[in-house]
Amino acid sequence: MTKKIEGIIPVMITPFTPSGKIDYAGVANLVEWYVANGSDALFAVCQSSEMQFLSLEERVELAAFVKKAASGRIPVIASGHVSEDLDDQLAELTAIAATGVDGIVLVTNRLDAKKEGGTKFIDDLNWLLLRLPKDMPLGLYECPAPYRRLLTDDELAFCAHSGRFVILKDVSCDLDTVRRRIELTKDTPLSIINANAAIAFDAIKAGSRGFTGVFTNFHPDLYKWLLIKSSDNPALADELSVYLALSAMAEPMGYPKLAKLYHQRIGTFSCTDSRTVTFDIRERFWALDALMDKIVQGTEHYRRRIAAAELLQNGIESGSPS
Repeated sequence: MTKKIEGIIPVMITPFTPSGKIDYAGVANLVEWYVANGSDALFAVCQSSEMQFLSLEERVELAAFVKKAASGRIPVIASGHVSEDLDDQLAELTAIAATGVDGIVLVTNRLDAKKEGGTKFIDDLNWLLLRLPKDMPLGLYECPAPYRRLLTDDELAFCAHSGRFVILKDVSCDLDTVRRRIELTKDTPLSIINANAAIAFDAIKAGSRGFTGVFTNFHPDLYKWLLIKSSDNPALADELSVYLALSAMAEPMGYPKLAKLYHQRIGTFSCTDSRTVTFDIRERFWALDALMDKIVQGTEHYRRRIAAAELLQNGIESGSPS
């Protein structure tokens, strides 16, 4: 197996040009922003990337571009298999693997896509495992679209003990389930990475090895501090976790276009068009800009609080007067 895939893993959005093509200059800026803000890996082709609305050629080009833009600084994983037919899925996954990404991610609702039940999930999985590159690290993604398909404990244990899987993007949104899954995968290569902001801090304390929710597109650095520095200031960590959970409640207000609006504000790219969300989110969600203002203000507030706390902590550790 190659390096572990864990930590803060943004689910990348895909900027488009006004003519509807992928804005690769915007993608490059976005990669730099993720890296500068503490990301440990990138999930390059996923639901946030609008993968169900990208052609296979676009999915492959996007994965390859992000891998090149990351320049080996952090790992890049990608999914992009959206078909129901297994032969088509194999073609999609093989094409993504050929881009040189650090891992390919299997979408759980694509296995046993027709919901036949029984052993069909593992049968489909085994069929793919026999045909995918043996040296390619694999992930699992409980993608909510077209429906959320949570792994059973038996399926998770099978994947964990196969030695082929290094990450589960957990979309159970349930702390007890996360805890159980962490125990089930103990001493295996498979990391459980929670994707729900409401339980993010509790999941980290329970042993989730990172976070991969949609608000990594707004403040991945705050989640990074929560992951690696929360023990330095537990009171601030508790307070921050509440802010992060409440901020993420804005997700239903037109995400991923919502995240594109944020990145337009900070200058990452200029166009907020989305193939998934085609309506005017400002018109549908009243006071959206005011809400965005509060999210931005809160983010900057906690960045200042964290910087001050770290300055104080460094002063105490060095013996300097505080």
